[in-house]
Amino acid sequence: MWSTIEKKVLAGERLTTEEGVHLLAEAPLLELGDLARQVRERRTDPKVVTYVIDTNPNYTNVCTVDCHFCAFYRKPNYVGPDVYTHDVEGVMAMMERADKVGATTVLLQGGLNPEIPWEFYPAIVREARRRYPHITPHFFSAPEIHQMVEVSGLGIEGVLRALYEAGQRTLPGGGAEILAKRVRKRISIKKGGPEAWLDVHRAAHRVGMRSTATMMYGHVETHAEIVEHFDYIRSLQDETRGFTAFVPWSYKRGNTPMESKVRHVAGASAYLRVLAASRIYLDNFDHVQASWFSEGKKTGQIALHFGADDFGGTLFEENVHLATGHVNKTTIAEIETLIRESGFTPAQRDTEYHILRTAEGPEALGRLGDEVPLFVESLRELPAEYPDALEGEEPRSADGAPLVMPR
Repeated sequence: MWSTIEKKVLAGERLTTEEGVHLLAEAPLLELGDLARQVRERRTDPKVVTYVIDTNPNYTNVCTVDCHFCAFYRKPNYVGPDVYTHDVEGVMAMMERADKVGATTVLLQGGLNPEIPWEFYPAIVREARRRYPHITPHFFSAPEIHQMVEVSGLGIEGVLRALYEAGQRTLPGGGAEILAKRVRKRISIKKGGPEAWLDVHRAAHRVGMRSTATMMYGHVETHAEIVEHFDYIRSLQDETRGFTAFVPWSYKRGNTPMESKVRHVAGASAYLRVLAASRIYLDNFDHVQASWFSEGKKTGQIALHFGADDFGGTLFEENVHLATGHVNKTTIAEIETLIRESGFTPAQRDTEYHILRTAEGPEALGRLGDEVPLFVESLRELPAEYPDALEGEEPRSADGAPLVMPR
C-alpha cells in the first residue's frame, strides 16, 4: 500500500479514502513526513515559512451549545465574575490593543449568546474597518453564523452578504472539530452534522470570502473519520477554491466535560502523522499550518519538515485553550528565531497568505540568536494521573509562592 501511495503522490494522482486511512494507521512515520515535505516543496517556496501577527480575543463566553470538549463557555443563566459579553466599544478596545502590538489580523470569536442582537455583528465589522483599516477582521466561526441566522431572520448567505458589505473578507474555520456525524453527535450535538459547517463555508466562498479549514482531533474519532473530514473539505475546495489553508490541532482535555472520557492525550507523534497525511491527502490546498501554540514550539519546528509551510500566528491573546490549563506564549522575534532554527527564512504574511515582509534567513542566527528572549513553554494540561509534586521536586518556587499545576 505504501509503495502504491508513494507512486501516486509523486505522479500527482489523488489518493482514495482507503489510502488516506493507511497514512494515519500504518504508514511509516518518517517516510510519511518525507513524502509530505516533497509535496509541500512543490506547492510553496521550499525555503520560506510564513507567519501572521495576530491575536485571538473573544466578545462573549456565554454560550448555549454545551460542547463536551469546551472549558471556555458559561451557560446563559450562569452567575459569576468570569462571565462576560462585550459591547461594540468593548470590542474596539480589543482592536486597539491589537493595533498597539502590530497585529494585522484579529481572529474574533465568541460563544452563541442569544441575547446579542443581530445589529452587533455587522456593527463591529464596520467599526473595525473604519477605525483600524490595516487590520483584517477575521471574525466569527460557522456556529456563530448560524446564531446570527437565528437572531436576524436572514439565511446563511444573507448574513454573510451583510458581513461582506460591512467589510469582512475572511472567515475562520472554527467549529469544524471532526466533520463526521457520529463524532459530532458525541461531542457537539447542538452544532448539527457536518453539513452545518460546510454550508456556511460554501456560502462564504460564494459571497467572495476566503476561509480556513480546521480540525480538532484526539478525542473520540477514528482514523476513518479523520479521512471523512479530509474528504468533505477536499470536495468543497474542488467546488469553490475558497480555502486558504488547513489547520489541525489536538484536543485539550483540562476542565472540559469529557475530560474523563478521553484517557490518552494525543501527542507529537500523532500530530505529525495527521499533519503529514493532510498535506498529502488535501492535494488542492496550498497551505498547511503548523501549530507551535497547541502542540509546542519544538513540535511546531519539526512540523515544518512534515509538510507545513506556515507557522501560524503570534496569538498574543488566546482564551479558549487557556481555559483548559494550556498556556503557550511567544513574540515576533522568537517566532522568526524558531523558523530560522528549522532551516527556513521567516516571512510575515496577511490573513490571505500574501507576504508582507521577508526577514533574514538562517544565516542571521549567529548575529541575532543571543538577542532574542525565549519564553519557557508551560503548555499542555497534565494527565489525570500526574502527581501534584514529583519525587525530589521542591514544593514551592524560589519566591515562596505555591506551584500551580494545570489540571
